[in-house]
Amino acid sequence: MIDFKNLSKTYRSEKASLHDINLSIKEGEFVTLVGHSGAGKTTLTKLLLGEETPSSGSIFFDGIDIFSLKQRDIPRYRQRIGVVFQDYKLLKNKTVFENIAFAMEMIGKDDESIAKDVPNALELVGLADKEDSFPDELSGGEQQRLAIARAIINQPDLLIADEPTDSLDVENVKAVVQILKKINELGTTVILATHNPDVVKQLDDRIVILEHGRILKDTLKNKK
Repeated sequence: MIDFKNLSKTYRSEKASLHDINLSIKEGEFVTLVGHSGAGKTTLTKLLLGEETPSSGSIFFDGIDIFSLKQRDIPRYRQRIGVVFQDYKLLKNKTVFENIAFAMEMIGKDDESIAKDVPNALELVGLADKEDSFPDELSGGEQQRLAIARAIINQPDLLIADEPTDSLDVENVKAVVQILKKINELGTTVILATHNPDVVKQLDDRIVILEHGRILKDTLKNKK
């Protein structure tokens, strides 16, 4: 599904640079990128989203070099990817329901689809009773679960979660990880970037350790 080929990104500061990354991710995999701040995790995800261009190398998504895409094709490509950010990026003036509905409206979904799909997404993340609440009425864990629901509402092929548990307590970390596992079990490929050892302990799938912009280790913890 995704192939990083000899991928490098060099900044003036060595921090967050990437060096000759070769990594293949199959459809349906759950891959956790582990590394301290500056290891290159966020740089890798930005390149995958086409937000930055590499210094050298390529990323292939279903066989297509994403850096060969024309500018007009980038938005359609990004629709195939859902993203969960560390800081949630929720719309504060919209309710829980409206936050998710807005993501559907942006790609032209009709009211009937919105009325059917949003409650299902909220049920999946355990927020079915919060649809009329506003983000500032939710706990940090609930806000992140809302962000996940918004990220998957348009049924992306890939979900990227960039440090989604960074500001959460242990119980909310567990809840978020379990939701990501469930989403993966339903067929979505998941890339989780984290530096939190409590997250890694809960995962039995593939762990890729980044250090100073290089892949230090690529391990399948529990072969299925």
